[in-house]
Amino acid sequence: QVQLVESGGGLVQPGESLRLSCAASGLSTVFFSNLNMGWYRQAPGKERELVARITPGDTTNYAGSVKGRFTMSRDNVEKTVYLQMNSLEPEDTAVYYCNGVNGASFMYSWGQGTQVTVFS
Repeated sequence: QVQLVESGGGLVQPGESLRLSCAASGLSTVFFSNLNMGWYRQAPGKERELVARITPGDTTNYAGSVKGRFTMSRDNVEKTVYLQMNSLEPEDTAVYYCNGVNGASFMYSWGQGTQVTVFS
């Protein structure tokens, strides 16, 4: 059973940075390295949205709201994905999750997420 554990969230002011991590377990490094992985977020009262995605070949795509500020990366040996978040804005406040991405769908049960709060 695949488990996803997110970490690295916190309480920051606008303009500051955070680096999120998501460690996967219950799957081999080979299998992980062939997954498309994504970072999602869910703000209060809103639906969960995909904000960043990375392919097995390290090609990344970002939602327009975070493009130029967020950078996703992966370490296949550690079976971990990262989200470097710079120039944070109050609108980035949300619980952040990672998951495998298959087309328009996510692949595994959600982890507990990590809370990011950006306050003025």
